[in-house]
Amino acid sequence: MLNQVIALVRQVARDEVMPRYLKVAHSHKSDGSMCTEADVACQHALTAGLREIAPYPVLGEEMTEEEQTRQWAAGTEGLWCIDPIDGTSNFVNGIPYFAISVALMKNGKSILGVIYDPVADEMFYAERGRGAFLDGESLPIRTRAPDLRHSLAAVELKRINDNITAQIALHPPYSSQRNFGASTLDWCYVAAGRFDVYLHGGQKLWDYAAGCLILEEAGGYCSTLTHDDFWADSPWQRAVIATLGNDLFDEWRAWIQAANQKPAPNV
Repeated sequence: MLNQVIALVRQVARDEVMPRYLKVAHSHKSDGSMCTEADVACQHALTAGLREIAPYPVLGEEMTEEEQTRQWAAGTEGLWCIDPIDGTSNFVNGIPYFAISVALMKNGKSILGVIYDPVADEMFYAERGRGAFLDGESLPIRTRAPDLRHSLAAVELKRINDNITAQIALHPPYSSQRNFGASTLDWCYVAAGRFDVYLHGGQKLWDYAAGCLILEEAGGYCSTLTHDDFWADSPWQRAVIATLGNDLFDEWRAWIQAANQKPAPNV
């Protein structure tokens, strides 16, 4: 099944996504996020292909909230969760950091995940209990930083409270910081060791479904701001605290928890 999903994702990227790169108009959804013809075409092609691989319900980002809720309720024994183009703003503006994400979930947890960066032609994938890989190479592919002070952080501050935001702005605990605008790839970059630590204020189901599994299977650790067990939080939006190593995770999470208790300074 994994090989079938990988082949499908690669084909849909080739046929529906990349021919529209830098050539497609966009609109805005009710939540302010972008949507393009490429998102819709990709979701349609993935939905048809995945149902042929295994006839489970398909939950996609470009569905209405009502339809997403119905698919979630119907998919406890098996649910495809897809983000046809994560990083649509990047896709529209010619920034080569976007991805197609597919996860197979059972009982609320992912058991298979595939994330494809069609510009770099990098395919990240994992099955629960079988490790995580980038184009056949076991993840991670580089050694992480020895401690938080020397780490490279991926930080997205949307939906993070002012206390944490202020402490990051005034007293960042890491060496350097990035935010490239595609959550699914962020997970993969942590799993690969390209980012050492990760913080995101709130991700949707399709943002984390495949990526969290890939990180876990690479030996990574993650939680939300309110739950030690990442999978125990609300499925529809979860903050993310993540790293590769357990000791680095403990250090990063402790810093975030301490920052959350410090009031933001008056401006």
